[in-house]
Amino acid sequence: MDLNSKIVGPYGDTTGDGAIQLSFTLPLNNDSIATQAAKKLLLKMGFKDIQIVHQTLIGEKFTFFVVYGKTTLTVNTEFIKPLEVNTKVMERKESDQMISTYFNRKLVVVGACIGEDAHTVGIDAIMNMKGYDGHYGLERYSMFETYNLGAQVQPSELLEKSMEVEADAILISQVVTQRDIHLRNLTRMVELVEASGIRNKVVMVAGGPRIDNSIAVELGYDACFGRGSFAEDVATFIIEELHRRQQEV
Repeated sequence: MDLNSKIVGPYGDTTGDGAIQLSFTLPLNNDSIATQAAKKLLLKMGFKDIQIVHQTLIGEKFTFFVVYGKTTLTVNTEFIKPLEVNTKVMERKESDQMISTYFNRKLVVVGACIGEDAHTVGIDAIMNMKGYDGHYGLERYSMFETYNLGAQVQPSELLEKSMEVEADAILISQVVTQRDIHLRNLTRMVELVEASGIRNKVVMVAGGPRIDNSIAVELGYDACFGRGSFAEDVATFIIEELHRRQQEV
C-alpha cells in the first residue's frame, strides 16, 4: 500500500492487512453458543479470518469478547474535513498581551459541568490554575477573570452567573453521554442563552471526550475542545473570536 495515498485502511501486523481488534458484550452465557454467535455477528458485519482471543463471563448471561477480524474496506481521506478548530495557538503571555491590546480589559469566562454530570476533570484542566500536564489553566492568565462553578450545575444557574458577571465566554463540559444526555444538556444551555438575548455577546465553547467540533457547531456552539485540548487552545479561540466580532461591529 502506498503510504502517501489518500485511500487508507486498517492494519495490524502488515500494512494493508485490514486487521481490526474489537471488543463487545453479548447477553449470553459464556459457552459455545456465545462463541458461535460472536463469530456469526462479525461475519454479518463483513469481517473475515475471525479470531476470538478473549471470552469471559462478566455477569449472569453477559459474556465479554475481544475479537480480531479483517476487512477489505478503505476510506478516501481526500474528502474528509478536519474537525479541529483551526487556529495558531498562542502561549499564555502572548494571550495576555493580545487581550490587553485588543480589549484593554480582562476577559470574563464562566465555566461548569452542567446537568447531573459530576466529572470536573475536563473543566478543571482548562480553568484551574494548575491546569493539566504542564499546561496552566485560565486562572493563571493575568488577563482572564474566571469563574469555575464546578459540577452538577443546572444550565439556568450557569446562565444566571454568566449574566451577573457579564461573561465574554461560557465554557460547558460534558463527560457522561448515556442515552445522549449530553446532547440534551448542551442544547438546553444554548436555548437558554439565546432566549436571554446575550448569545451574540458571548463565545460559547463545549468540551468533552465524546464531543467534536462538528457536533458542537450543529448544536449552536462556536467551537468544541475535547481530548488533547489545553487552556491555551481555548484561550486563543476566545480571544480571536471576540476580536473578530469586535471588528465586525
